[in-house]
Amino acid sequence: MVEIDILTLHPQLLDGPFSHSILKRAHQKQLVKVNVVDLKLYGLGKHRQVDDYAYGGGAGMVMMLEPLVAAYEKLREKGEYDHVIYMSPDGERLNQQLANKLSLAGRILIVSGHYKGIDERFRESWITMEVSIGDYVLSGGELPAAVLVDSIARLIPGVLNDESSALTDSFQDGLLAAPVYTRPADFRGLKVPDVLLSGHAAKIEEWRHEQSLLRTRERRPDLLEE
Repeated sequence: MVEIDILTLHPQLLDGPFSHSILKRAHQKQLVKVNVVDLKLYGLGKHRQVDDYAYGGGAGMVMMLEPLVAAYEKLREKGEYDHVIYMSPDGERLNQQLANKLSLAGRILIVSGHYKGIDERFRESWITMEVSIGDYVLSGGELPAAVLVDSIARLIPGVLNDESSALTDSFQDGLLAAPVYTRPADFRGLKVPDVLLSGHAAKIEEWRHEQSLLRTRERRPDLLEE
């Protein structure tokens, strides 16, 4: 089982992604355990302060070091983390290879930033990996954290009903997935390729590989260069 703790200022934003579909089934099967932790529980003083103005001035607030460290140390009492991840636009770009790597971990902590980010000292001293889901900025790290968890969880054996499904996903072999079709075989003159109706497994696999290469060459030639 993979255990993933998510440290956030807005735990309610993560209610939906983990309460439905594949992630819900993963939790029910006890294959993936997601624990959403409210950072405000570790805030300072009567008002549970978790943010403050940045030294040197400038717009926006910064998540404070002390609550982050307090939360981390409390959570670590249950065991060491394989990875402490901060969701950040300047982190390593999330791809299938990174998801594969993280799916082998036993315990992960994901820190969801907010405002202008978190105190740099926490990034330097406690964060072991920074991950980005793209070259854009969102209001907080909750949605990126949910994306990361989904990309990891579906790779855990037993989470998907058909374990071979994840092996044929786009990017799993460095290529985009081939086109897929279902019934009817002919809809208003729009037909399924004959090879898929042939029952010839080797020819079907050959066609799918050719289509993967073609689609990758047309839409993501950078993957072939890599």
